[in-house]
Amino acid sequence: MSAPWYRIDGDRAILTLHIQPGAKRTGIAGIHDGALKIRIAAPPVEGQANAKLLDFLKKAFDVPSSRVILRQGSSGRRKVVEIHGSRRSPDDMVNLSDKTTPP
Repeated sequence: MSAPWYRIDGDRAILTLHIQPGAKRTGIAGIHDGALKIRIAAPPVEGQANAKLLDFLKKAFDVPSSRVILRQGSSGRRKVVEIHGSRRSPDDMVNLSDKTTPP
């Protein structure tokens, strides 16, 4: 089963995300325009927000950094990220709404 903001392809989850950089805290903000909205506590300069996002996803999906890949949207708010080999479901991310730390 999948939601409009992600799909499963073999051992990888492909996520469509809407990012809000410059937030006070990093955390899930729910669904926004067909994407999972994530607030990032880093400015959108010199890749800081992207780095913080990938670190957040690494922890949320309990995978090494090498298994979290930013495929599209490095300079925009809308991003496509691949997570390889996680046993956690992307649906679990929605359950993190209003929490700042992954499980």
